[in-house]
Amino acid sequence: MMTPKHNRIMDHGLAGIQHVFVSNIWLDPIYVAAAAGLSLNLSTNLVNTIFIVSGLVTLTQATKLAKLPIVQGPSAAFDALMINAGKAGQLATASGSILLSALIVFLLSVTGLINKLIKLLTPAITGTLIFLVGISLSGFTLSEFLGGYPADKGFSSPTTLILSVTTATIVILLSIFGKGFWKRFSFLIALIVGDILAVSLGVVDYSVLSTKSWFGMPHLLPYGSLKFNWVMFLTFFVAYVVAVVEALGVYQAAGDTLKENISPRRIQNGLIGESAGSMFSSLFGGFPTTAFAQNVGILNLTGNVSRIPVIIAGILFVVLGFVPKIGAFLAITPSPVIGGIFLPAATTLILTGFNILKRAPDNNENNMIIGLSIILAIALPNYATGWSGVTGELLSNSILVGALSAIILQFALVNLPRMIKNIRGSHD
Repeated sequence: MMTPKHNRIMDHGLAGIQHVFVSNIWLDPIYVAAAAGLSLNLSTNLVNTIFIVSGLVTLTQATKLAKLPIVQGPSAAFDALMINAGKAGQLATASGSILLSALIVFLLSVTGLINKLIKLLTPAITGTLIFLVGISLSGFTLSEFLGGYPADKGFSSPTTLILSVTTATIVILLSIFGKGFWKRFSFLIALIVGDILAVSLGVVDYSVLSTKSWFGMPHLLPYGSLKFNWVMFLTFFVAYVVAVVEALGVYQAAGDTLKENISPRRIQNGLIGESAGSMFSSLFGGFPTTAFAQNVGILNLTGNVSRIPVIIAGILFVVLGFVPKIGAFLAITPSPVIGGIFLPAATTLILTGFNILKRAPDNNENNMIIGLSIILAIALPNYATGWSGVTGELLSNSILVGALSAIILQFALVNLPRMIKNIRGSHD
């Protein structure tokens, strides 16, 4: 007979596995490796490194630093940059750029200078940021949900929609109407049902597993000695700023879910952990990690906000980093199933953003900050797709555009007038 203690252990274990599957941290390195045309050895090394670094940073964050139930994984802000560097044979230069970018953020965090930015984050700014993180996640989610884009084979096919709609429906119904076990593990149940459906429909191909070994170790400097280039560094540093801004939003969203006021010190600790992990990752051929928004969605929908499942997920990530065959098994989960799981998670982030925006005073200044930032974040990237270099990287990312717009507008419409008023008052 199962005791309450055994039930808790099983619940936390299953919740940890749920976090592993929903995080989908293997997707970015596999996508980058394939698009950049990396060899099997380099591809395996990249995936192994990402698993191990994500696990170590997740464990450190959950137990020692930010002390939040947040999963860490590879930042999608670097996907395009890593692919371009791989195609150009400049991955050693990319690793050098990541190392220097992470070092700068690490020093800013350790010295506490990063707190000056955090203090600027009013509810109007953080609410807008979290809303935009949800919107950004929704773009990726729908491409997975529909099986890619209109020109792709299988896009919006009956098989694709059966998998994605079924998975999403299970998550939504169990999250809203389920009780106890069914609500806590709605994502895991949907994933299992989705995978069983995929096997029965002949969508899953297990042949890839035969090419993967049971044990693997990441290699130090797999692309050769680190190199440096100012232009590449600037583009990677902009991408790193995007990752930091996104992490700030996820920390705030987690705090909102936990009904806790996350102090600047905890956020500072979180950024120290992320940047240290990113430096380590660059030395083994990986790219930076950041807080994953979709796992905050799990906290909202399942109600399990304990750090223990996240710690278990971190341990599993590290183990998977040394067992490429199991990592490959996770990677063959069909995209429509992943999209069906991500869709409700993205929805909760958007609503979390709305709830934080409600805390902002209802005045013309805040209305302009929120509205204009969202408009620019959604519309401006469409006009920046043809621009290259740092400008293109800066303006093509909706989260960064929204964050910079909100901060600049906050200063121009609120902080600066207040400073001028105070100066005039002191002269009077």
